[in-house]
This record gives sequence, C-alpha cells and structure tokens, in this order.
Amino acid sequence: MIYLSIKLIHIFSVFIYGGFLFTDNLFLSKIKKDLSEKEHSKVREYFMQYVRKVVPKALLVAVASGIYLFYVNFGAIGEDGLSNFQILLGIKAILGLWLGIRGILQVFFSIQPLVFKSHIFPFILVVIIIFLSQIMFSV
Repeated sequence: MIYLSIKLIHIFSVFIYGGFLFTDNLFLSKIKKDLSEKEHSKVREYFMQYVRKVVPKALLVAVASGIYLFYVNFGAIGEDGLSNFQILLGIKAILGLWLGIRGILQVFFSIQPLVFKSHIFPFILVVIIIFLSQIMFSV
C-alpha cells in the first residue's frame, strides 16, 4: 500500500511539473505574438505568481518519490549485468535527478540553471522520461 501511495504521489507531482513545462513552452511562449510586450510580461508574471508556489514543491516531491521508486524497482544486478529494464530505469533516474538538481539550485539557491536557461530542454527531458516510462516494462 505504501508503494502504491508513493507511486500515485509521484505521478501527481510529475503531472504538475510537466504540466507547467507544457503550458510554458506551448502556450505562454506563443501568446507573445498576440500580445504586446507589456501585456505578455503582465500575463506571464501573473501566471508565474501561482506557479512559484506549487511547481518547486511538486518537483521536490517528484524527485524524492522517484528516488524511492528507483530503490524499490531497480532490483539486484544479475550475473549477466544490467537488464534492459535496469538500464532504461537508470537513464530515467539520471534525467530526473538532473531536472531536480537544476530546479533546486535555481529556485531555492538562485543559482542559474545548469546548461540551458529556458524551459525547452527540461520539457524535452520530461517527454523522454515519459517515453522511457512507457517502454521500460516491455523491453
């Protein structure tokens, strides 16, 4: 029951973080064309006012619950080495940890994001993580 609860919390927190990236990349960046710079700035700041209260906490919950799920699901390394599942889970974990470290440094310590400063690259990583999540149980 604990595993299922943590998995549901993980999925919900990932939806919050991924939803923010989706909204920012696919909607907020596109409304620049329809609004003046001042209006766009005002809309984005209004949106971010609420995002800053929820998304960083959701990211922390996603990373913490993801670490637990990784620990439970990774399993023992066989004599043949890592299984395909373990390799994909490891890649997924590395990408998730990078997102978590980047977010924690940016939000809580005001350190500029690692490598990329826009939300496009984190969005791509979230899409890759979702893809890996869907195929790792079938390989």
